[in-house]
Amino acid sequence: MAREAGDGLLRQLLRFGVVGGFSALVDLAVYTVGLHLGLPTYAARTLSFAAGTTTAYALNRRWAFRATGGRRRAAGFAVLYGTTFVVILATNALSLALLPGSSWRVTLAWALSQGLGTAINFVLLRRVVFRH
Repeated sequence: MAREAGDGLLRQLLRFGVVGGFSALVDLAVYTVGLHLGLPTYAARTLSFAAGTTTAYALNRRWAFRATGGRRRAAGFAVLYGTTFVVILATNALSLALLPGSSWRVTLAWALSQGLGTAINFVLLRRVVFRH
């Protein structure tokens, strides 16, 4: 029985990773396009987060966690991702302030903020939002 639970966790984690990777690509693409269009960093990050989050919700709910929808789950997801958004913005800003100036600074700041947000999201999606 414990092995089945472990296999379920691993399977969810792998699926979450695939969804996260795809959603991160959507996020990074929107962020990069926003910056190239001249948007301020925070505006570009806000739009990219919204695009990545929408993608993540749809794919995580149906595929990674195989959960049904509903207002309560959608509201829980929105609260979690709203909170994570604040963490991501703060991490992105702090990273931009602390990292040395270079051609990779903006991308690394995005990656650091995304990594922290992803870790928080997996734990809380599994334990709170999409638990069975």
